[in-house]
Amino acid sequence: MNFPQLLQFNDWALLLLRLMIFLVFITSGWKHVTDPQQRSKEIEMSVGFTIFLGIAECAGALGVLFGVLTQLAAIGLILLMFGSIAKKTFAWHTGFWGKDGTGGWSYDLMLVTMNLVVVTTGGGSLTLANLLHLKMLQ
Repeated sequence: MNFPQLLQFNDWALLLLRLMIFLVFITSGWKHVTDPQQRSKEIEMSVGFTIFLGIAECAGALGVLFGVLTQLAAIGLILLMFGSIAKKTFAWHTGFWGKDGTGGWSYDLMLVTMNLVVVTTGGGSLTLANLLHLKMLQ
């Protein structure tokens, strides 16, 4: 059974998806940038690389939310998540669910999938880029 009348809400659903991606990555990136010493210990990376990750996460989050270079931002976030999955799998030997059902790479894979939806849809039409384009046409 399909509900074709719900298709009119695609852009709103994509906006909510982009908002969720933004919230996850902006909070994570902000922790990396504001407390790089502590975060670098937790993720076992250098302080400089931790700051770079934080800036990349924040930039990607903002790009996805506002729809500015949306697909490139989402691809960047996918690459960050692939790095996280690799770290959890090969360095920390964490399984899909992790210990006690948490801390695995299932969460990271879900974020990859969410960003893949943004890459393949362009994030929908409710974007700052579209809004500015419409303003310029008036």
